[in-house]
Amino acid sequence: MASELCPSRGVVTRFAPSPTGPLHLGHVAAGFFAARHAAPSGRFLLRIEDIDMRRCRQQFIDETLEDLAWAGLHWSGAVIRQSGRMGLYRETLEVLTDRDLVYPCFCTRSEIAREVAEAASAPHHAPDGSLVYPGTCRSLDAATRVRRIAAGEPYALRLDVRRAMAEIGDGPLTFREADRGDVVCDPLAFGDVVLARRDIPASYNLCVTQDDAAQGITLVTRGEDLRDVTAIHRLLQELMGWPAPDYMFHPLLCDAMGRRLSKRDGALSIRAMREAGMTAGAVRAAAGVGLLSEG
Repeated sequence: MASELCPSRGVVTRFAPSPTGPLHLGHVAAGFFAARHAAPSGRFLLRIEDIDMRRCRQQFIDETLEDLAWAGLHWSGAVIRQSGRMGLYRETLEVLTDRDLVYPCFCTRSEIAREVAEAASAPHHAPDGSLVYPGTCRSLDAATRVRRIAAGEPYALRLDVRRAMAEIGDGPLTFREADRGDVVCDPLAFGDVVLARRDIPASYNLCVTQDDAAQGITLVTRGEDLRDVTAIHRLLQELMGWPAPDYMFHPLLCDAMGRRLSKRDGALSIRAMREAGMTAGAVRAAAGVGLLSEG
């Protein structure tokens, strides 16, 4: 995989929206936050995270590119689409499989929820609020795994986090916040995370980490809600020998009720604002671009 890595020149940041719906003010804020930290002599890249083929649409990709350009966001080079990189993600999964660091998990979400509820001694939730997988399929023998896969049972590929931590050796795992210094992180708190599913052949955690390495990203800017899961990304970087970028986290934009802006909750889209006659400057101001840029 080393041949895929891109040498960095100065600060390189990126913005990577997922085209599962129209852009809202939170996207504009996040995009300008990243772009500002690449200026004036670095590079700001745009990447489309379209691994979820069920929800991502070409219409949303086209509108994303148009709306970002209209808002005044300018990026360097070609726009990378994750859907065109599936072969590279599969190569990484094969490497991890050959090192016995991933295993097939046949548990359904409902089965996991039931097992977690019954395991009184184990923590139920990871730092990001997700259920911690109890490791049910981790101990399955090779013959059982082969038989169940051959029978056509659906499965996910999970990273054996405890084994992975043992492989990278002693000492705390840390990431560097550009404005705060080193932060100790704990991948074990997330349990054995999913790296691929049958319907989505590579997970966000795998794709974003591999792509950041491939594109030579030196500073990852992201929302505060992704601070904790950075631990998993740092573990993957250590396992694969990928460089560790610096990180910066920005606050999330919220609506008048204090709820985080999201597509799922119907946040007003940039396209709707444009159609209502708002100027690009007014949209940037509504997104707090100046405040986030100085944060």
